[in-house]
Amino acid sequence: MIKATQPIVIVDADSIVAQVSANDSNHKKTFLLSEKLKSSKARIIYPVTAILEAVTVLQKKESSVLAHAVANLLMPSKVEVVQIDDEILTSAMIYFEPTKSKKNTLFDCIIMAIADDYETDIIFSFDKFYKKQGYRLVGDL
Repeated sequence: MIKATQPIVIVDADSIVAQVSANDSNHKKTFLLSEKLKSSKARIIYPVTAILEAVTVLQKKESSVLAHAVANLLMPSKVEVVQIDDEILTSAMIYFEPTKSKKNTLFDCIIMAIADDYETDIIFSFDKFYKKQGYRLVGDL
């Protein structure tokens, strides 16, 4: 486990999409929340799966050019990216119950497993699924 000395926030794909997509209903809110995170000096963690999911959504809904730009912005040399290893995947499988809810995706379970690994309950997402699982959303802080 990694001990927190500052707020640690795990980023979900929907917040990445919202930040860059002017058509997204959470676009403006995402900027306000990002500023809040900056002022609190939060440590922002990007799971590689969230980046991949966001880039895929952007490529389908927006444009390949925007998707490519976002992929370049979220390179491990520019932001803190967490790779998915066997331990994270095994932990995620504990949460993965797709027969209970279509909202329960393996991508979301990976986010929760990483949050657990970093001993945080803060997720940058607009998905209420996380709240039902006991995590806090950045917008609720």
